[in-house]
Amino acid sequence: MSQVLGVKFNDFGQIYYFSSGPFVVREGQDVIVKTEQGMGMGKVFLIQQDLPPEISEDSVKTIYRLANDEDVLAAQENQDLSRDAFRFCRECIDQQDLDMKLVDVEVFFDRSKMVFYFTAPGRIDFRELVKDLVREYRTRIELRQIGVRHETQMLGAIGNCGQLCCCRRFMRKFMPVTIRMAKEQNLFLNPTKISGICGRLLCCLSFEQDNYEDFHKKSPKIGKKHNTVHGRVRVARTNFFRGTVTVAPEHGDEIEISLDEWPDQLLQDGEEVPQPQAKPARSSRPQRPSKNSAGRKSGRDRGKTEDSDDVLRGQEVSSENGSADAVARNEAKNTQSQRPEKRKKNYKPRQSESQESGSSESSQDKKNARPNDDSEKKTDRKAAPKNKGRISRRKKRRKPPLNKKK
Repeated sequence: MSQVLGVKFNDFGQIYYFSSGPFVVREGQDVIVKTEQGMGMGKVFLIQQDLPPEISEDSVKTIYRLANDEDVLAAQENQDLSRDAFRFCRECIDQQDLDMKLVDVEVFFDRSKMVFYFTAPGRIDFRELVKDLVREYRTRIELRQIGVRHETQMLGAIGNCGQLCCCRRFMRKFMPVTIRMAKEQNLFLNPTKISGICGRLLCCLSFEQDNYEDFHKKSPKIGKKHNTVHGRVRVARTNFFRGTVTVAPEHGDEIEISLDEWPDQLLQDGEEVPQPQAKPARSSRPQRPSKNSAGRKSGRDRGKTEDSDDVLRGQEVSSENGSADAVARNEAKNTQSQRPEKRKKNYKPRQSESQESGSSESSQDKKNARPNDDSEKKTDRKAAPKNKGRISRRKKRRKPPLNKKK
């Protein structure tokens, strides 16, 4: 019974499916197959009974034969030839000063064709290069331009995770990767974090995209408000790895709910939203006594206290006499007797002109009575008004006389 063989022509190439036919093939064995490009030798990487669902039975061909020692030796010579062709092509590129980078050279098993893979920022005119290669190797020459992703796949590199790049290790087809995938997976949009060695977005972003899409379909939209058993809440965030939804109620801390329990937490239409319980008010602290109340009292406070004492005394008297008129009289007497008297300021009234003249005459009589002249002068200075007898310090400048012409 024939088996389905998965054959690869190089380590980083795709897997092509063939039928084993009458041959008994083991995994890792070399086989010779017919392709559209001619005869080729590949290695068996996979053996299974059924074909993949995307491949039809009509497209599967049978292997030509099993590889022998001569075929293995010819494949080794082809590898040596590809290394020599790589060096020769790089020398030609430097001589012609072409803006291109040679990546790899592939030689077919029957040497019917040689393929040179290169990268370039734009279109390159390599007609002269092809002529030099045909003149050197006398076979069909093909120059194929590839992208940076295929370059990394052929050369191999270490990724950000510390392992060999996925494209070199197991990937055979490149899936489209967009920045939308990084946003849905809540990754930091830092180019150095979400880019691979090739400078493009990481291929592994597409590996988990289906799981994230299913999770976002089940989880509520972030920022939307819902009526739940916890009251009116707003969806704050979701956690893909824990499978939870974090909501923020109007009053209180955030609540984390499992995604499976989320439908049970929602309220149906018509149900009342439970009101949050009000927190008990904090007890007010006792006020500290002020300095005036603890220490000396001001004059106003003393007056108030005295008035309050008088009122109390009046109340006692009213209780004894039993009449309201007696209480009012006693209060009036006490308030009049207890009120402090205002101090009168000592000031002299301003004298009129007649009084000033009389005072001046009396001073003259005193002068005649006193024999001492010095004392009389002192009394005159005291009695004289302040503003009289003052001479302005500013002296008028006299203009020099004009010299009259004779």
